[in-house]
Amino acid sequence: MMMSGPSRKAEKILVVDDEATIREVIRRYLERDGFEVMEAADGDAALDVVEEVEPDLVVLDLMLPGLDGLSLTRRLREYSAVPVIMLTAKGAVEDRIEGLELGADDYVVKPFDPKELASRVRAVLRRSKDDAPLPGQLLELGGINLDPNARTVSVRHEPVSMTAKEFDLLWFFMRHPRQVFSRAQVLDHVWGYDFYGDPSTVTVHIRRLREKIERDPSRPDLLQTVWGVGYKFEA
Repeated sequence: MMMSGPSRKAEKILVVDDEATIREVIRRYLERDGFEVMEAADGDAALDVVEEVEPDLVVLDLMLPGLDGLSLTRRLREYSAVPVIMLTAKGAVEDRIEGLELGADDYVVKPFDPKELASRVRAVLRRSKDDAPLPGQLLELGGINLDPNARTVSVRHEPVSMTAKEFDLLWFFMRHPRQVFSRAQVLDHVWGYDFYGDPSTVTVHIRRLREKIERDPSRPDLLQTVWGVGYKFEA
């Protein structure tokens, strides 16, 4: 008789939404895909769950009672790089951009197809693993030291905290110094071909990254804009 190997440990997804019906629909689709799903109806409860179980990904509605989704994302990014997929209203463009600036990885506009959301959850989790820097490739350029093993960055000998996507973006550019990439190319290489979001996601993350690595973010020396084309890392 053949013995089956050890089963894959289910990845934990936290769903944060104040509408029980939406949480139930998302739970059903994610559990069908083999995920372990936890729920929270507001931001404060979500923080308690994150601190207790350390989920692999958070699906987060921005319109929450009490601690809203943007405030919760800001709090999470103070100590965690857990991937976040935002649920946003159709016209909430400014909230969507602010969420991305705070470090969210992707977004889905309500009303949404739960199958699409489940697909995005899989894609974000896959990218967080497959697109991660390879071990051993220490990078030192322009006063920046990047260690992909520990996923740490120091800028001019000072440690700098980064979200998972900021780290991957910096690693990508540092591996290709002086090479120009369009926003579409950056999306493809860093977010993956199956990313559904707006290309402005790249612009938002470039701005966040500049605030952490440049002496003067308004006049970047390292992560430069090539007008009409894209971006390059100059060191």
